[in-house]
Amino acid sequence: MAADGPLRVVALVSGGKDSFYSILHCLANGHRVVALANLHPPPRVTSANEADLNSFMYQTVGHQVIPLYAQATGLPLFRRPILGTAVDHGISYQDPDGHYVDEDETESLVPLLRAVLKAHPDVNALCTGAILSTYQRTRVESVALRLGLVPLAYLWQFPELPSPLAATDDQPVGPDKNDDAQLLRDMAAAGLEARIVKVASAGLGEEFLWENVASESAVSRIRRALRRFGGDGGRGAVLGEGGEFETLVVDGPSVLFKGRVIVDENDRKIVREGGGSAWLSIRKAKVEMKPDLDTSSSQTDSFGIHIPELLDLEFRTVLESLQDKDRLVYDHSGLSQAPLPLPASVPRFRHIESSSKDWYFVGDSVGIEDQTARIVNEVRRRLGEHTLPSTAIVSSLIVLRRMTDFPTVNKLYGALFREPNPPARVTISCGDKLLPRGTDIAVLLTVQPHLKRNERRGLHVQSRSYWAPANIGPYSQAVAYPLLSGDEGRNNDAQNSESPLAVSIAGQIPLVPATMTLPPIPKDGSSSLALQTTLALQHLWRVGGEMQVQWWSSAVAYFPRSALRSEARHSALLASAAWNAAHVASSSLSTDDLEEPDPWDRKYNPAYMTYGNSGDNTASRPSLPDWEVLKDFDADADANSEDGKPAHRPLPFVFSAEVEELPRSAGVEWHAHLGFASVGAGSIRLYTTAAVYRANEGVTSPLPLSNAVDRSAVAVTTSLLKLLAGLESADADAAAAAAVLKPKFTYVDPEYFEFSENTASWLSKGAIIPCGSLWDAQGRCLNMVSIFETRWSKAL
Repeated sequence: MAADGPLRVVALVSGGKDSFYSILHCLANGHRVVALANLHPPPRVTSANEADLNSFMYQTVGHQVIPLYAQATGLPLFRRPILGTAVDHGISYQDPDGHYVDEDETESLVPLLRAVLKAHPDVNALCTGAILSTYQRTRVESVALRLGLVPLAYLWQFPELPSPLAATDDQPVGPDKNDDAQLLRDMAAAGLEARIVKVASAGLGEEFLWENVASESAVSRIRRALRRFGGDGGRGAVLGEGGEFETLVVDGPSVLFKGRVIVDENDRKIVREGGGSAWLSIRKAKVEMKPDLDTSSSQTDSFGIHIPELLDLEFRTVLESLQDKDRLVYDHSGLSQAPLPLPASVPRFRHIESSSKDWYFVGDSVGIEDQTARIVNEVRRRLGEHTLPSTAIVSSLIVLRRMTDFPTVNKLYGALFREPNPPARVTISCGDKLLPRGTDIAVLLTVQPHLKRNERRGLHVQSRSYWAPANIGPYSQAVAYPLLSGDEGRNNDAQNSESPLAVSIAGQIPLVPATMTLPPIPKDGSSSLALQTTLALQHLWRVGGEMQVQWWSSAVAYFPRSALRSEARHSALLASAAWNAAHVASSSLSTDDLEEPDPWDRKYNPAYMTYGNSGDNTASRPSLPDWEVLKDFDADADANSEDGKPAHRPLPFVFSAEVEELPRSAGVEWHAHLGFASVGAGSIRLYTTAAVYRANEGVTSPLPLSNAVDRSAVAVTTSLLKLLAGLESADADAAAAAAVLKPKFTYVDPEYFEFSENTASWLSKGAIIPCGSLWDAQGRCLNMVSIFETRWSKAL
């Protein structure tokens, strides 16, 4: 599958505004559109007097005009009938792999695209107009990837992205989060003319038919109509994302449209279906060619395509703070990882056994391919032993000796996961000197044995867009699952009926989403590390925001090996400053709308067809960070200190690890160990305490690694006892927890520890991650960092 450079694109078109505006973005990104492809209603439908197929997947109203697009654009048009209906109703689509191939309408794309590839074998990408619908996007991605095509969805999450219109010195970049209609204005600015040909909302009557949807008057009328029935119809309603209306493009900029589609009034007939739905039957249409113009692809910059800025407003602020060297070293963006004091008294807690299991595998045979194959077979064996599906695995950490082995590992590892939304994944390389001799790979899997299918929610965007990097390998951006199981999972906040969620998020590297390449090196030859650190952190924030993460447990920034120790320390300070600044900047901005059902649900799922009409659309999606979830912390009272400067707020623990190499030769990779979502106000307690083990003070010889891991568990147990001091049976509970307590991750600097060549010793101590160096948020060198997970619940 081609991934770099200009692509040769087949564009999937329905006749609607989104598919054609997506084509314009393909051109603006330097790609060449080779052909158009369309699925139309089968003959048994088109032979009827008046009918609209109402496909779950494809727009069919106005299909009579589609053949004219070949003449209007000068591009070859390929068409095939839609066969079957929606068989797989899941939001995320699963490759049928031979099952219901001739029944699910999604699979109608396969013969259509194969016909295109037969005529144009150099085509290597497929573009679609998906904006908010995961249902539509995942189905197109499934077919495209099976056929070796790069999926392009440049409009994905477009309403959430920063508009270039605001990019001035006086008005920083940032979208109006309450103005989905900006996308319609962008279409109008590009010269795209799309007419409403169907209305299917109680707020929109047939008087809207044949309106130019991108005109200011139409936008205002649509908004007023939706509000008459309460609220604004929900997220994306003004764009027609929930099926409120459908459009037909009749004209566009000359770089794409060489002619204009003309439909006379006498050739448009209103068809009323009942229930507030009406559409236009178009009996006859023609193409009126435009005068000869210079329509070369070099003119794409002149037709008004608005490409979103790379960074959101808050992350432009983060980048600016990193470029201020004095601020980087001394101020840390006005925040510190300030500890909250231990409480005078705390509620009674009891230790509960975690339902989460960690499976750790270390390669110990000859060659990376054999080691990976054995690990994959062992994972399959263990899943079978416990009668678990592969979906029980929610996250993975892969440590390689050489990053060049990544393609081999990826192929074998990916064979484990055939269902949608594979585990979130982090991959790093530790180099030749750090892993045990003969070990080329180590894998940690986090497994949820009791996880029910409907309790697991994944985010797996495989299309290129402006939003965040596409996941081109067998891993999801994120997977959410219950933080606790059974009764323990009930939220302690009585006003919040949702159960708290744990969110595993993939490692984020600084790829530019639209190109899937690293940011270019600055023209002045300076380092791009500040931009890379900021961009990768923005990816983490965007994915976290989409999963409604409110707080991070902790995070590590991985950096590739530095030539000088001072460079490694500088990278660590850069990461710490970015982490701090992101918490400041994100806290100062208004939040997004509450996550709503997928637009497909609003259109076809009876449980959601009236969603948004209650008028209750003022609720906000939790901000990230959401300071309200912290116990004993008043965000408003602590907004400013007495001298007017930003007060120091407690932050999730962050540190930096120097490794050998990162995927795609990136300059940084952010790994958030866990995100928390659906947690009530005051549900998170954040404490910092020191526990120093001094038994070997003064001993200069390297400490055996196994002893160090054990001692870290002792230190954590000591901290738990101190935190829970004075509680009845707290000592016994903490002691019981310590008996099975071991780190989830142990990051070590081998310079200070004695490593055993026996891989069995690694397996017994959890995930060992050897690093070139480790640094805390203040740029101090660390010998070891251990990350623990243990579950405590309020005693009843």
